[in-house]
Amino acid sequence: MRYLHTMVRISDVDASLRFYCDLLGLKEVRRSDRPEHGYMLIFVAADENPDSQIELTYNYDPEEYTGGRNFGHLAFNVKDIYATCQRLQDGGVTINRPPRDGRMAFVRSPDGISIELLQDGEALAPAEPWASMENTGSW
Repeated sequence: MRYLHTMVRISDVDASLRFYCDLLGLKEVRRSDRPEHGYMLIFVAADENPDSQIELTYNYDPEEYTGGRNFGHLAFNVKDIYATCQRLQDGGVTINRPPRDGRMAFVRSPDGISIELLQDGEALAPAEPWASMENTGSW
């Protein structure tokens, strides 16, 4: 058996690609647009492990997606958690659980999916502004 992908529903293709690709740093691997069937699938992955993909599913019939937290979360190792969080924050993303410990942070996608960011290797030394930053919202 081989892991293929995790599917999350999205409500705005442009906002989601901006989050997952432009800000988080994933790359679009492939796309399947089936308007005749009412959906579009966009697969994204990290350069370091392109076989572990996220399937972003856009349904053409509008639907409100709530309670992204009940999905659980997606988790990514990052080379520098502080630089990643800064890039996301500079892009308008709220850091819900800052990396106070230099090891772990949580953010949310435009559709409320919880994303865990984990420092690759050992935790970084605590640093400001992250060390004293409070949690925001739920994660």
